[in-house]
Amino acid sequence: MKNTGEKTMPEQTIEDYISEVLTGMHEKNALEFAAYLRRSDMLFERGGGYWEGKLYWCIKYKNEYVCYILVGSEEKPGPGPWTIWSDDSGSNWYEDFPLDEQTKEIAWENIDFCGNGGCCSNRGTRKTIFGKEFNNVCRTTFRFTNPDAKTLECIKKMMEMRKNNIISNI
Repeated sequence: MKNTGEKTMPEQTIEDYISEVLTGMHEKNALEFAAYLRRSDMLFERGGGYWEGKLYWCIKYKNEYVCYILVGSEEKPGPGPWTIWSDDSGSNWYEDFPLDEQTKEIAWENIDFCGNGGCCSNRGTRKTIFGKEFNNVCRTTFRFTNPDAKTLECIKKMMEMRKNNIISNI
């Protein structure tokens, strides 16, 4: 291959987009969460298909999905919220896991009830989530939009639970 003297630009990271799209506490929280995921040996993969061209990442641990992150709105990249969806991968890792009541309450407040949008092709299912049953739950189970610091602590606990679930199934 002939060297033309042109330098190739490295692909932008999720942190680059967070800094471009979010401001204030949203930017701070999103950057802190991305750093937490990297410290936890998670890999970031840009989304394709429906999510192609959006600021959407699939987060993986040992080649298994852990969560999904969208920076900006789903309709178009740009200023807006950031969202984290969980991945339950058809498992029941969250069904009866022992958590403190405050963490359970935060999780229950962020259940993703199916709206037949994005990746949903059904009306949701009945799921037991931390000992409580819910109807019409999306396959991603949880959706956190613009999480504050307290909610991020809950999400981190859930990421550790999912990571442990992956390790136990290897």
